[in-house]
Amino acid sequence: MFLENLFTVENAAALVTLTAMELVLGIDNIVFIAIVTGRLPRERQETARRLGLFAAMFLRIALLLTLTFMMRLTSPLFHLLSHPMSGRDLILLLGGLFLIGKATHEIHNKLEGPTTPQEKRVKAHADFRSVVLQILVLDLVFSLDSIITAVGMARHITIMIAAIVLAVGAMMLFAGMVSAFIDKHPTLKMLALSFLLLIGVMLVAEGFGKHIDRGYIYFAMGFSVFVEALNLKMQKKAQIG
Repeated sequence: MFLENLFTVENAAALVTLTAMELVLGIDNIVFIAIVTGRLPRERQETARRLGLFAAMFLRIALLLTLTFMMRLTSPLFHLLSHPMSGRDLILLLGGLFLIGKATHEIHNKLEGPTTPQEKRVKAHADFRSVVLQILVLDLVFSLDSIITAVGMARHITIMIAAIVLAVGAMMLFAGMVSAFIDKHPTLKMLALSFLLLIGVMLVAEGFGKHIDRGYIYFAMGFSVFVEALNLKMQKKAQIG
């Protein structure tokens, strides 16, 4: 009887919708993973991506299994600058500030480069555990809204878990290709860091209750990538000619 109730048109539609939502909201996560794993030795990058996403998948599922706690995240805890801060707002605010700091630091390194021998060693051999932990934490921040939305969209916890597993599987599949493409083109890496800076500002704004439609962010990202693709094509033609 349970299985009959599970395999329905309504649940199938919910699964497709939730998986698509997780994938779309995972775009910024993939960009972050490409940047943060780029500082690891090449032979360890794939392991870090898979391990970070695999651990993040179980964290998402664990949060789903604590539905009461998840819904409580939207309740106000205290006021900050006249805005009632909930657990969700606090997580978004801290995640946004971390992302702004991380993107600014990486942009500085790209423009100025490491100046001391110690900084050069750190750049060449980033800490593996630190990279995995960053993927785990930022995945939680990026997926927080989608998890809360999933609680309201699907009636069965099994559907929500299946959507997360499918989405993370797709991210594991594409993260490596995105990382390789960004590493191959330095200008795209700077563009990706600018995206992370923009997303960080958006998270801080949402932490203070100022909702920004992600469609605008993704449109700007898509348009910028399109223009950069045209530039790369023109450069390639100029080299051939």
